[in-house]
Amino acid sequence: MADDEQLRTALVEDLDAGFEAVVRAHGDVVHAVARRTSDRAADAEDLAAEALLRAYRALRGYTPERIEGLTLRPWLLTILLNTARNDRRAAARRPRTDGVAPVPDRASPAPGPAEHAETGDLGDRLAGLLAELPVAQRTAVVLRHVVDLPVAEVAAVLHCSEGTARSHAARGLAALRTRLTADTTEETA
Repeated sequence: MADDEQLRTALVEDLDAGFEAVVRAHGDVVHAVARRTSDRAADAEDLAAEALLRAYRALRGYTPERIEGLTLRPWLLTILLNTARNDRRAAARRPRTDGVAPVPDRASPAPGPAEHAETGDLGDRLAGLLAELPVAQRTAVVLRHVVDLPVAEVAAVLHCSEGTARSHAARGLAALRTRLTADTTEETA
């Protein structure tokens, strides 16, 4: 994988080829975060694609000096999270015209004992519990513990201090543990 300095140089020299290298280097992280911050898998693919398109469009207007100053992964993830937030706001303002409520890809956040027995998949349970966390905590947990970004990059994406980023991640993990323990206790009762 190319480092950020090489990627920035490639972007300055040839935007199209350079951006292709950026997507190869950071596209998996963008898609992973999109999957963990979206309610539906199809929405995650669209969200990641839209964020990458917005990044490319932004780069077309950047000066070489501005491109040289980018920290690419946090910059891409910031675009992704801003795009997700804007999409949620726009969806909340649009009334549904088909009369059908959206159906999430994930199971209900509170599955019954029969569902637990059938699936028994800890990953699905954690994904459901993760979706219940406040946005800042969910994002911090995903970036730090799922995508394994350093705390400094998590802080850059969340636009907060490193201490606050650590706090969001720690509180999110604590909430996940508490909810997972409560689910497990309910199953055995």
